[in-house]
Amino acid sequence: MQLKTSLIIALSASIIGLFAWESYWRSQGYTPNLNDDKGLWANQRAKVNTSTDKDILLLGSSRVLFDIQLNEFEAETGIRPVQLAIPGSSPLPVFHDIVNNTDFKGTIILGVTTVLTFSTLYPKAMPWDRPQSKVDYFYNRTYAQRLNHKLSLPLQKNFVLMSADEELYMDDIDLKSLLRRIKVGERVPSPVHLVNFQNTVEDRNTLMLDRTVTDTTFTRKVTNFWEFIMKVSPPPDVEPTMKFLVNDAKAFIKKGGNLIFLRCPSSGPFRAGEAHMLPREKVWNELLRQTNAKGYHYEDYEQFKGLICPEWSHLSSKDAKFFTTELAKIMIEDNVLPNQKTN
Repeated sequence: MQLKTSLIIALSASIIGLFAWESYWRSQGYTPNLNDDKGLWANQRAKVNTSTDKDILLLGSSRVLFDIQLNEFEAETGIRPVQLAIPGSSPLPVFHDIVNNTDFKGTIILGVTTVLTFSTLYPKAMPWDRPQSKVDYFYNRTYAQRLNHKLSLPLQKNFVLMSADEELYMDDIDLKSLLRRIKVGERVPSPVHLVNFQNTVEDRNTLMLDRTVTDTTFTRKVTNFWEFIMKVSPPPDVEPTMKFLVNDAKAFIKKGGNLIFLRCPSSGPFRAGEAHMLPREKVWNELLRQTNAKGYHYEDYEQFKGLICPEWSHLSSKDAKFFTTELAKIMIEDNVLPNQKTN
């Protein structure tokens, strides 16, 4: 009887504690959000193995993740793309894997964020290691890891206290992240960390949080991180990365694939830095010339010239939906998509 009473007390205390913890973070403005981790990415990568030449894959860095909205794209074209873009990374490892290790011959829309796409081939560098680690995880994940991720999804969808991410955002609220933010006797200032400004669902459709547009203090935390990255990042290694990408592009086109390059909007100091470091004629124009692939650059279209990225690098949810809808219409008019919906 005493053991039963103790068990009831312990269980009740745990439930009350969890409820209080969950309520506190919700009162701070947090809402349930899926962690865009290796497991979530691997689930989408698995779709490639059963995709046909009528399917579309989205590759790139975070601009493709934020700026291409799956619902709007599907509404215009009748095709729901597979979202494989990875924040803060080069698309080369994922593209290389798909070209060389799959039979996929459909359409790939590959986002070109020049400072990342042409950053490096060094396997230990973050822009390469981050996507390669996800590719490796896809091939090596165990059944236990798959089951663990599947069981975690309902919890992530319903509980704020599950908020954590592989990116180690400074505002994650899992216990590990909270402990990491405790600084005892620190003499050297820590590097600037990124805050999480996205909301992601199960198929990795991702929207910018509204507070990134409305809360200037919050937005400044993001732009502070971009300023830090621009200062510490080594210069892009254009020649070898261009050669690597062009070789894979030609191989994909040769086996019947449909390759489309995409340059999403950027603003402010980010855009100025990109234009200075990697001018369009040096990289974008040269990439299209060497691959003879179709390319869409936002600067070429009047309807996109007024788009402003709130934190310099990604579109707000409203503008991302507009960008996706208009881009899909342009692609339909150019007849570059497979099995596209006809009105």
